[in-house]
Amino acid sequence: MARTQSLAPLAALEGGLSRYLNEIRRFPMLEPQEEYMLAKRYHEHADPSAAERLVTSHLRLVAKIAMGYRGYGLPISEVISEGNVGLMQAVKRFEPEKGFRLATYAMWWIKAAIQEYILRSWSLVKMGTTANQKRLFFNLRKIKGQIQALEEGDLKPEQVTHIAVKLGVSEEEVISMNRRLGGDASLNAPLRADEDASEWQDWLVDESANAETRMAEDQELDSRKSLLKNALSVLNDRERRIFEARRLAEDPVTLEDLSTEFGVSRERVRQIEVRAFEKVQEAVKAGAVSMMAR
Repeated sequence: MARTQSLAPLAALEGGLSRYLNEIRRFPMLEPQEEYMLAKRYHEHADPSAAERLVTSHLRLVAKIAMGYRGYGLPISEVISEGNVGLMQAVKRFEPEKGFRLATYAMWWIKAAIQEYILRSWSLVKMGTTANQKRLFFNLRKIKGQIQALEEGDLKPEQVTHIAVKLGVSEEEVISMNRRLGGDASLNAPLRADEDASEWQDWLVDESANAETRMAEDQELDSRKSLLKNALSVLNDRERRIFEARRLAEDPVTLEDLSTEFGVSRERVRQIEVRAFEKVQEAVKAGAVSMMAR
């Protein structure tokens, strides 16, 4: 299924978010047996109408997931578009015989497509370079929701402390990242300015976590770990030591300490770190492409 596949609801994004959200609400959710038969028809006969039914029935799921990434300063229409690309990839590779619903399987592809777009759009300088800072980048908004800290502006001191402890980062990093991300949008905000407009939460589908979802998330984590492990094999011993010490360690080793360990200048250590990161990044992308092709 090509990225450029023409679907009327997807084109509606260009006409505005409100119009798009109203458009996708017209498509009913599929019953399990109907979904199974459509998936079989698509894979056995390459039936484009079956693929379109599968895609359109899950556009609300994409929109819901995309809403969770509203705080990154990126156009929500583009985030949704990237999520829709992930959904199409999921439909293409979905195997109904394994017993899972498409929504469970598609969540991995949708989130992966959105996160890849965000990482492409945010430089490492903006989001931080350590593993803890990356975890803070992608989890701050979720934890703010859990502790009811959705107001605009700075967090309260006790909220900062709670988040810092939970994610294993400093309070200064929490404050800085919260300001970078620019606050959160409320799900109670109206879709339009008029008084009778519905709220964001009115059209969101309730997808409570269940065993299948948790299993899919575990599989996603295992896939990411596998990609990183394979990618690290492209590094020599010195590159791997520096990369892990600087990029993967909970408490990153300083350039000074590594320069002493290897008997080279701090600038040389920095150059090795950057080159190792580039090699790992290329290897991860190649591994992901290979995984998607299977």
